[in-house]
Amino acid sequence: MFPMQNFTPLTSTQRFVIVGDTTLTMKKGVSFLVTVALMALASSLASASDPSPLQDTCVAIDEPKDAVFVNGKFCKDPKLTMAEDFFSSGLDKPGNTSNQVRSNVTTVNVDKIKGLNTLGISMVRIDYEPYGQNPPHTHPRATEILTVLEGTLYVGFVTSNTENRLISKVLNKGDVFVFPIGLIHFQFNIGKTNAVAIAALSSQNPGVITIANAVFGSDPPINPDVLTRAFQLDKSVVKYLQSRF
Repeated sequence: MFPMQNFTPLTSTQRFVIVGDTTLTMKKGVSFLVTVALMALASSLASASDPSPLQDTCVAIDEPKDAVFVNGKFCKDPKLTMAEDFFSSGLDKPGNTSNQVRSNVTTVNVDKIKGLNTLGISMVRIDYEPYGQNPPHTHPRATEILTVLEGTLYVGFVTSNTENRLISKVLNKGDVFVFPIGLIHFQFNIGKTNAVAIAALSSQNPGVITIANAVFGSDPPINPDVLTRAFQLDKSVVKYLQSRF
């Protein structure tokens, strides 16, 4: 027991000061906790990659019977997974570049390797004829890192409004370049020989929006009046471009 002889009762003013300080401290503590919670929530919402997996494997299957739906795909029973679920071949073979842009993108994503489901990564091989290009496009769900295996590429991306700054570089064999998530970017073979590049993307299904195709080749077509003003072009030019896609 504490000795009572030296105890002096607090006055009403002293009690108010102590209670007031405690209340203020509690309010500061609650405010701090709310701030931390909001920051954690914002951090989770701003994540730029696919959701983290909750199990070792989630091999995507089309048959929903006895399966679990995760990250947009049904998952095979992990006990039934096999090496073929995580395997693909043929990336050593050039793609067909006989098209308007004189390039070909061979994609290895979750549709090609079912075991990529929930793993947040994919890759592509890009083949370019001389002066062929991978035209301006975006990946809405992924950052891309590209390395040149053969040839010389002029590459770049454009920052967002209102700066719209072009960041570009000429790449040679062995060089690596990164395209940030969601930004318009391109590659152009400026050499006189074929070029080849390999790229990895931070999503199992990064998606791609080719700007010209989306704007001038939409189905149904965008009203030419919209594009005439947006691109500051004559309507006849807009209609011609739409006919090309």
